[in-house]
Amino acid sequence: MSAAVRAILLDARELQSIFLRTLYWSFRGKREPGDVARQCYEVGNRSLFFLMVTMGFIGMILVFQSGLQALRVVPDLTMLGATFLEALVRDLGPSIGALMLATRVGAGIAAEIGSMVVTEQVDALRMCGVDPVDFLVVPRFVASMLMTTTLILLAGLVSFAAGGATAWFVFDVQPQTYMNLSLLDRGDVIIGLSKCLGYGAAIPIVSAWCGLTTRGGSEGVGAATTSAVVNSSLAVIFLDLLFSGAGFVIFDG
Repeated sequence: MSAAVRAILLDARELQSIFLRTLYWSFRGKREPGDVARQCYEVGNRSLFFLMVTMGFIGMILVFQSGLQALRVVPDLTMLGATFLEALVRDLGPSIGALMLATRVGAGIAAEIGSMVVTEQVDALRMCGVDPVDFLVVPRFVASMLMTTTLILLAGLVSFAAGGATAWFVFDVQPQTYMNLSLLDRGDVIIGLSKCLGYGAAIPIVSAWCGLTTRGGSEGVGAATTSAVVNSSLAVIFLDLLFSGAGFVIFDG
C-alpha cells in the first residue's frame, strides 16, 4: 500500500472519529448557556448579507440565461418560473448556498480552531479533562445545521424573487405567470431540505477536522484554512451526488 493511500485512510479515520464523537457529545454533552446562540450569530448573521447578495445575482443570471436558451427552442416562457423554482429547491439553492458558506464558515472555523491548536489552548482543554470536540465542535455543528437550513431558505426566496424581476423586465413574463408551483412536489422539498441539513453537518465537521489537525505556526493555520475550504466544498459536491442519486431512486425511479 502506497504512502498516499495510507495517508488518505488515516485522514478518513480521523474525520470519522470526529464525526462520531460530535454526534455522541451532541446528545450527551452539557452546553454552556449561549454557546450555540453565539455560534448561530457567527454562522448565520455574519453570512446573511453575503449569501443574499450572491444568491440574488445567481438567480438573475440563471433566469436570464435560461430565458435566452428557451427562446431559441420555443417562443413560450410561461414555464420559466416553474422550471427555475424546481431546480432551485431541489439542487441549486442548497448546493450553491452551501458552497458559498463553505468559503466563509468553513474558513472561519478552521482558522479559529487551528489558532487554538498552535497556541496550545486545545492541549490545555485536554489537560483539564475537556474533550475538544465537545467544547469546540459541537456548538458549531448544531449552529451550522440550524443556520445553514435557515440561510438557504431565505437565500432561495431572494434568488427566486430576483429571477422573477429579471423575467419581468427582460422577457415580459408577468409575476403571476412566473409564480408557477406546478412542477414542485413533495419529493423536491424533501430532497432540498435533506441537502441543507447534510451540508450544514458536513461543513463544520470537515472544517473542525482541518483545524484540529493543524501543525506548525501561522503558516499551518493558513494551510488548514485553505484545506477547510477545499475539503468542505468537495464534501458538499459529494453529498450533492449522494442525495440526488438517493432522491432519484426514492421519488423519481
